[in-house]
Amino acid sequence: MALKRFTSAAVLTTLLTASAAVATAVPAAAGQSGQAGQATAQRAAVSSAEQQDVVKYWTKDRMRNAIPIESKYSLKLSKSQAQALKKKPMAGSAATQQTPQPRMGKVFFTLGGADYVCSGTATNSTNGSVVTTAGHCVNEGPGAYATKFAFVPAYLNGNAPYGTWTARALVTTNAWKNSGDFNYDVGFAIMNTNGGKTLTGAVGGYPIAFNQARGGSYTAYGYPAASPFNGQTFWSCQGTVMNDTYGGSNDQGLPCNMTGGSSGGGWIKNGNLNSVNSFGYTAIRDVMWGPYFGSTIQSTYTTAANS
Repeated sequence: MALKRFTSAAVLTTLLTASAAVATAVPAAAGQSGQAGQATAQRAAVSSAEQQDVVKYWTKDRMRNAIPIESKYSLKLSKSQAQALKKKPMAGSAATQQTPQPRMGKVFFTLGGADYVCSGTATNSTNGSVVTTAGHCVNEGPGAYATKFAFVPAYLNGNAPYGTWTARALVTTNAWKNSGDFNYDVGFAIMNTNGGKTLTGAVGGYPIAFNQARGGSYTAYGYPAASPFNGQTFWSCQGTVMNDTYGGSNDQGLPCNMTGGSSGGGWIKNGNLNSVNSFGYTAIRDVMWGPYFGSTIQSTYTTAANS
């Protein structure tokens, strides 16, 4: 069974201290150790000229024409797993259109000379400047880092009511950056100030939670861009998540029919950001999967929050 990202195909992103912004509970689930070593931030648009170039680049036309990023990865199931899946299909859930909210928005970036879209969430942090998204929205996993990374809070039909925010640095887990491990498909962008304000100082942010009990009810958000959606409006799905028993990942799945472009959109549980739209299985219709936010992802977030 092939695996796909939530980027091109169906399935399905207030200034506080880090201690106030992060919730923790039970010990991390097995399989969250990741690859050794502290994640490091990749420089993006730092100088005033670099920031201006990014803002000028993302015209309304470029934003409208940017596409969900394609996946290069596949995940095989055993014959017994595939047969079990055929006997027990999973039902999807229809996404509901929402009024855009300033703490969530659309992500734009370039890779290999092409313009791409994802979704993201303004996240409470020490620096007040973090956007949480999918790892494959900041790095090819493995491969190059994104360039011209921008975040548009509350994007709607080409409009940017809170402006276009540029990234000064990007960071993802070593496990994603080095080997494309979907258990750790999470990325963080550290944004420049805009009009003298930090991102969460201007639009607010979600607290982020790690090492929480698995299961429960989540609401996932994003800007799906592949048919039948057009990427210009904001959508959500709500439901109870399940463990991935199909391909061996440590992720959780949420029934939802959001499509490519929703990658990186935030999963909210009990008011906290606790996962992102990451990938889907081609043989499982209308279910999106998101990584478990354990200690490795928490460490990567801490790097971003303190950068």
